[in-house]
Amino acid sequence: MAAHYESKHGSVAIPPEQLYMSFTDLSRITGAIPAQYRDSVTADYDTLRATVKGFTIAVKVAERRPYDLIRLEDDEAPFHFSGALHFDAERYGVTDFWIEVDAELNFMMKAMLGSKLKEALDKAVDALVD
Repeated sequence: MAAHYESKHGSVAIPPEQLYMSFTDLSRITGAIPAQYRDSVTADYDTLRATVKGFTIAVKVAERRPYDLIRLEDDEAPFHFSGALHFDAERYGVTDFWIEVDAELNFMMKAMLGSKLKEALDKAVDALVD
C-alpha cells in the first residue's frame, strides 16, 4: 500500500545554494547524528546505511538538481521507499525547506509508522529552522 508523507514547510535562514550543498554529500550528515548512534551509521558521497534495532536501512541519491532538490531511494530496507529534500528560495538568504517520503507499507506498518514518520519529518525541518 503506497503512502505519501510530507513534512511541514520551514523557513531556514540560509540561502538555498548553501543549504543544498550541506546535504549533497551524504557523508557530511553523519556529523549531525547523536554520538551514541554514530557507530551504527556509515556513509559516503552517494549512500548512507544505518542499523536500527536490528534492521538495516540504506539510502542512495537517485537525483541531484542543484540548489533545488535531492531525491533519495532505498538501497536496502525492509520496505521500498523514496524521499525528496526540497530547497526553494523564499526570499533573499532564506530557504523554504520541506521533505517528502513515499513508502510501500503494509497495513500493519502503516498503522505503526505513519504518524511517527510524519512527526520525524516535521522534527527534522524544525531542527534546521532552529
